[in-house]
Formats: sequence, C-alpha cells, structure tokens
Amino acid sequence: MRPLLLDFQPRRHIPVLGVSLLLASVLLALACAALYRHLNEQEQLQQQQLQQAQHQLGGDVPGKAGLTPAESREQEQNLAQMRQVSQQMRRPWERLFAMLESLPQDDVALLSLTPDAPASGEQRRAERRVVAQSRNPHAIARSRSAIQPVGHLGDQRCQSLD
Repeated sequence: MRPLLLDFQPRRHIPVLGVSLLLASVLLALACAALYRHLNEQEQLQQQQLQQAQHQLGGDVPGKAGLTPAESREQEQNLAQMRQVSQQMRRPWERLFAMLESLPQDDVALLSLTPDAPASGEQRRAERRVVAQSRNPHAIARSRSAIQPVGHLGDQRCQSLD
C-alpha cells in the first residue's frame, strides 16, 4: 500500500465580525476626537466673547482699580473692627480653658461653655457662662472656690438646679 498524502488546507476566510468591530471602534474614536476639537473651539470662542463683553461693560479691566479710596478706607476700618472683636472674644477663652483643665474633675462634670458678647453700643463686659453639674454640692463649691482667685473672670454666680 501506498501512503496517503492528504494536503488539507482550510479555506482562508476573513473574520467579518472582528474586522467590522475594529472599523467601528476606529470610526468611533475619530468621531470622539472630532467632537472634542469642536467643543474646544466653541469654548475658546465663548471665552473670547465673554472677555469682549466684560471689556465693553467696563468690568475686569486690568488698569482699573476695584475700589475708590473712600471705599477702601471703609473696608479697612471694618476689617480693623472685626479683628478687634475677634481678639476680644478669643483672649479670655485661652485662660479660661487652661484654668478649667487644671481643676480636679473627680466629682464635677463640665457641661458647656457659652459666650455672651455685648451688643455694639453696650458698655457691659462680655460674659462667659460655665455650666457644670455634680451630685455632690460640696464638689461644686470646691470648684467655685478654685475659680475665684482667677482675676479675669470677674463676677461669679452659682446657681443650683434641683
């Protein structure tokens, strides 16, 4: 017997689905790039129109000052007043916190600290209310007596809530 020589070669066909997906993705990428470029050009055009409109209306001109001298003085005065009030509100709190942290807190629970700033025309001093609670009235009395030597607190009142 003779050996069989079979020359098997499959037909070569182009995968239509793969090529079509490749072409579709390339077309989609080109379309996205074109859209991006178009939107960029539109944005630049609108920015130019905005700058022209602002220039025509007199706003955002580089050589023009924003405030008149009277307005800037008023703004500086307002800023100085705000700084002064802020400084007055902050100053006693630092000492108060240091003093309250140094107190023995075995029987007394500190509940809240509340500021009460005077109104702009009032002459009275700002008050700070310290609210504490204890089951033992003697512990509250000891805490109050520890606070009394502190000179910046001024008047002290102890209120009992039954």
